[in-house]
Amino acid sequence: MGQDIKLKASDGFELGAYRAEPTSAPKGAVVVIQEIFGVNHHIRSVCDRLAREGYVAIAPSIFDRITPNFQSGYSPDEVAEARKFVANPDFAAMLRDSQAAIDAVKPVGPVGIIGFCLGGSIAYAAATKLSGLSAAIGYYGGAIIRFADDKPAVPTQLHFGEKDAGIPLSDVETIKSKRPEVEVFIYPGAQHGFHCDERASYDRASADIAWPRSMEFFAKHLQK
Repeated sequence: MGQDIKLKASDGFELGAYRAEPTSAPKGAVVVIQEIFGVNHHIRSVCDRLAREGYVAIAPSIFDRITPNFQSGYSPDEVAEARKFVANPDFAAMLRDSQAAIDAVKPVGPVGIIGFCLGGSIAYAAATKLSGLSAAIGYYGGAIIRFADDKPAVPTQLHFGEKDAGIPLSDVETIKSKRPEVEVFIYPGAQHGFHCDERASYDRASADIAWPRSMEFFAKHLQK
């Protein structure tokens, strides 16, 4: 369903990406921003799932500037290794690479962005800073609190787990109070990573509510 491609960012840097195409005429396009584990099996499966929903989906490898084609699983050792990438994250570079992905799929039609973990924070920042988007969705982005003073330029929806050890509910409440125009959902009992069926923290009940909400949001805002 998908293939590995190359993108070129505005500063000339060439990065990899995974692109999945629907089998019929696309409704639009969605940029998928990875967790700290790279454009791995899970992120590719999210792209394939979006393609089945009728969207061209593209996931830029936003760690290529550090380690090209980094892909990781979810074991404790792999988590420790992946965390090194966000010890001092270069958000400006990741946003440049996200813009390259937006630009690559713009000819398809309206473009949304969805991100998970680190990618959730990037998706929110993209909604405030990048061009060419029509909607943004962020799942459990721990750095969104840093960007909460910035107003998204497009409709934005956020998903958080109530029991996320890395994102206190006080942060979520701050985001809600600073950004009343943003849709914010909190999933009772859910932990960080609750949407990923390859992680120990997967919470099917929450994921089965969050994903249809996300698809409804894109259907509403990604209209040709």
